[in-house]
Amino acid sequence: MRRWGEAVEPGRRYRHRPGAYGILVRRGRLLLTFQAAPVPEVQLPGGGADPGEGLLAALHREVREETGWTLARPRRIGVYRRFAYMPEYDLWAEKVCHLWLARPVQRLGPPREPGHVAFWAAPDAALDLLANPAERDLLARLWRAGCFT
Repeated sequence: MRRWGEAVEPGRRYRHRPGAYGILVRRGRLLLTFQAAPVPEVQLPGGGADPGEGLLAALHREVREETGWTLARPRRIGVYRRFAYMPEYDLWAEKVCHLWLARPVQRLGPPREPGHVAFWAAPDAALDLLANPAERDLLARLWRAGCFT
């Protein structure tokens, strides 16, 4: 599994934190989320799985919370790992990020997660907007493979 981000700090304890993130494509555009805190950034919708929650269930929940949309036909397309400090939880985590390609199908309302705003972007714009280099890398590979036409 490929590792992205900061180097592991020797002697530091990291909590294993699996998560699910979506590359959500509709009519050639991507559904993204802007998260205002703890650091303002554009992200793929998704996040950590709750205890006892499966990854696919976490994907559906997180997408709904962060965008207000439901999704269909999720297909797992990759996984990567990164070690990071999560200030919102005061936690050092080994994040294992499972990535899914899916189709947003219905907007149920605004994002329920405080500080999130959902928006649509063309793939080339998303490459410039996404804060996470692992997400940008996968998106670039999917774009080159013609997944957004």
